[in-house]
Amino acid sequence: MKTRSIFAAALICALAFAAAGTRAEDINTRIGKLKLESGYPSKGSIAKLIDEMDFQRASQAYIWGLPIVGLEEWRKSRAKVSKVRDGQFELFLSFNEKLGILTPNFDTPYFIATVDLEKSGPLVIEMPKGLIAGMVMDYWQRSLTDLGVVGPDQGEGGKYLILGPGQEDPKAEGYFVFRSTTNKLLYGGRLLDPDRERAMREIVPGLRTYSYSERANPPEEQVVPAGNAQWSQTPPTGMVYWETLANALAKEPVQERDRFFMAMLKPLGIEKGKPFKPDSRQRKILTDAAQMGELMAKANTYTKRFEDAYWSGTHWKDVLAVNTTQREANFEQLDERASYFYEAVAISEAMRSTTSGFGQRYMGVYQDKDGGWLTGGNNYRLHVPANPPAKQFWSVTVYDEKNRQMLINETKRMDVSSRNPAIVKNADGSTDVYVGPTVPRGFEQNWVQTKPGEGWFVLFRFYGPTEKLFDRSWALPDFEKLK
Repeated sequence: MKTRSIFAAALICALAFAAAGTRAEDINTRIGKLKLESGYPSKGSIAKLIDEMDFQRASQAYIWGLPIVGLEEWRKSRAKVSKVRDGQFELFLSFNEKLGILTPNFDTPYFIATVDLEKSGPLVIEMPKGLIAGMVMDYWQRSLTDLGVVGPDQGEGGKYLILGPGQEDPKAEGYFVFRSTTNKLLYGGRLLDPDRERAMREIVPGLRTYSYSERANPPEEQVVPAGNAQWSQTPPTGMVYWETLANALAKEPVQERDRFFMAMLKPLGIEKGKPFKPDSRQRKILTDAAQMGELMAKANTYTKRFEDAYWSGTHWKDVLAVNTTQREANFEQLDERASYFYEAVAISEAMRSTTSGFGQRYMGVYQDKDGGWLTGGNNYRLHVPANPPAKQFWSVTVYDEKNRQMLINETKRMDVSSRNPAIVKNADGSTDVYVGPTVPRGFEQNWVQTKPGEGWFVLFRFYGPTEKLFDRSWALPDFEKLK
């Protein structure tokens, strides 16, 4: 009798709950408490989940977009300060001319141009004979070919013909022919001849670029000075980042590998063939995601969790962990390319050299021996052992963490290089490099001045790297903080 009473009471309770029509449940999540009603998210919870989904997607899209935003910002910024024709080479020689570039080398002159193949048609690039090295990249910063001593012409000079998406190949003889899957390109390189005056006199006049349709009568003026006007290609912050990305994507074919990212951007107002006019909800999410995306980019760049230290027991890592195609066997190099293109611009096969005496290799560091971040208020010493494995030269360049550009200081020197005959060497052939706010007496040419409170990092460049770098029998120690 008692059992029947209990059963009846339970049945009455179940019927009463069913009559109420809902089974409510609260779930604690990382975005707060969410409510389920008979298993369905409540109306308020759905809005919260959709906002979070869009925020997460936008944060990752920030990281994905860094290569194309970097080049779009280059074109946009140069257009404001330069009157060159589309595709014309600009020569970046001085500190002021290079200041807008992400992590440039202070020691070597650059010649750089951008072009829109949709407007120009097939493009001709002429390389003169001489000690020059360069590349042609698409708008996602994937290398189409190297140029000069590291390219097919092998430093003997030659003509390159670059075709855009869908453009007919004229089958002309005497050209190295390459096709881009994007309309816009960045191309150029550096003068490696240690005699700068000779390079300017004998090599620069032979640098030429023009539309294939102009080949019978190319423009007379080919290379112009970049000038000292202020500019910057550092990716912008906030909504300007998304405006730059939307503008770049609108004028380029969608790459097959990027279709999912395009789908994730669609609910945020970035859609191929439509103007970018985000509403207030989208703007709030995009602004927050730009902040989070950049913070994630910093963590991704400064830890490089996808690779180990180059020399065991140190914090030095290979800067170029990304391939020139940005592709591995089973995945696209999303984190690797974001790490590099957050702090740098341009890539070529020669910059990842594994051949003795050929090309370049770059090592980067952000921490000192004890694992602390490199900061402007401390004095540091980097001991460079004797006989660095660089056939041509080596250099240590200090960059501002905030903009990833060359450090601005009172001395106007942000670089210590073996090309500088005034640097002081130790008796055993080694070199001590000093970075900090206090000048070391007698080592002024070995010193880069920093400002308290400002973070900085270093790229160590090996030009013509040799076997002892590849087999790691020569090792670079960490920066040591000086008391």
